Amino acid sequence: MKVSDITPEEYHPYFKPYIEKVGNKSLLKSLKKGKKETISFFKKIPKSKLEFRYSEGKWTIKDILLHIIDSERAFTYRALQFARSKNANLEGFDENEFVANAEANSRSLKSLLKEYKTVRKSTIQLYKTFSNETLKSVGKANNASLTVRAAGFLACGHEIHHQQIIKERYL
Repeated sequence: MKVSDITPEEYHPYFKPYIEKVGNKSLLKSLKKGKKETISFFKKIPKSKLEFRYSEGKWTIKDILLHIIDSERAFTYRALQFARSKNANLEGFDENEFVANAEANSRSLKSLLKEYKTVRKSTIQLYKTFSNETLKSVGKANNASLTVRAAGFLACGHEIHHQQIIKERYL
């Protein structure tokens, strides 16, 4: 299953730019490749930049990394709910509230990357268990339809998006 297999009805239009960033790769390959690239990307960032804000009120790079982790957990939880139950209707989450309460800047990069690796490994393992039929299962998240497979690609594209933001605004 690749991005080209997904139809626009499988996710909210807001997520289209994220999903398009993945390219036409398989989901499991995208998750595995993303893990390697994300770890490498964050390891190359100078320590002096990890708590830098390019403007008042903006997130630090550590905030962004923990946001990627938290968002992947949310996307994967949605996928699990949609795979295992009928008519799941989940609330959204406020990413700004999550970041404000996460205390990312009190943590080391090593700690954050260890958590990222654990979450991604878990995401990959979960997606390995889904049949082709299960991947097409749909539910609602934040009042919008989302399929199991679109949630997986969303996790991949979301991390690419934030790496691009970091390159453009922080480094």
